[in-house]
Amino acid sequence: MEKLRDFAQIVSQAERGELVFPTSVNAALHLQLALADPDCATDDVVRKVLAEPQLAARTVALSNSAVFNRRGPLVTGVRTAVLRVGYRNLYTMAAAMVVRQFGSRIRDPHLRAMAEQLWRHTAHVAALAHVLARHVTGCDADTALFAGIVHEAGGFYLLSRADELPGLLDDPAEWMGAAREIITREMMRKLAIPEPVALAIVALRGATLSPPPAGLRDTLLLAKRLAPVASPLAPATDACDTDYALDDYVRDNARLDLVLRQSAADAESMSTALLV
Repeated sequence: MEKLRDFAQIVSQAERGELVFPTSVNAALHLQLALADPDCATDDVVRKVLAEPQLAARTVALSNSAVFNRRGPLVTGVRTAVLRVGYRNLYTMAAAMVVRQFGSRIRDPHLRAMAEQLWRHTAHVAALAHVLARHVTGCDADTALFAGIVHEAGGFYLLSRADELPGLLDDPAEWMGAAREIITREMMRKLAIPEPVALAIVALRGATLSPPPAGLRDTLLLAKRLAPVASPLAPATDACDTDYALDDYVRDNARLDLVLRQSAADAESMSTALLV
């Protein structure tokens, strides 16, 4: 009964727009909002990035990934890295820092391992979404990268709260349905996620593919299916829940296989940069 009460309280907080963020997340969120200011000068941006070592390291790593550095010299400075990846992708890196902060303070070893697995899944989905957007679904690749980074924000929030409330996630039936959707919607609002991205993420629950894949939701759906690391929060599926259209599209798809082979280096280098 106590666990049910705790979960009901979290859902009620989400419905009222009162999600509880740790201080570290609030600091990262303030940085993300500052980077969203179009009047923010380059010098100010560089100073803000340098003030966050994780963001600085991830930005430099991304600028040296195959996507952004085909044959140029190795980038070693934050200013050059910022100019190379651009403000949109820097904003995505700041969002990645916000999302990852939820798992960084988890003390329970099992939940911490789940958070690490969820972050590896997120990094692979983001990198694959970028590739798939460019070559398969025709949506904006930078938007797809950003959506991949934030699409499991609700899951990270639940893991962080479960660390405070042991046993909270013991029964998936309680949190995999409408309750998780409510929390995800509020997370999208709290993180100021643009509406088209938020709608695509919320629409993932229970979504099925109608080939050929097109648009942001299908890009994320396909990237999650192809990610080599599964989400630890994914429900066990039975036959009636299987997306046969998605499975059929992926299976023996020569064009998709070619795209993935040709873009493997790009996807791998980008996911590695995100995991710094």
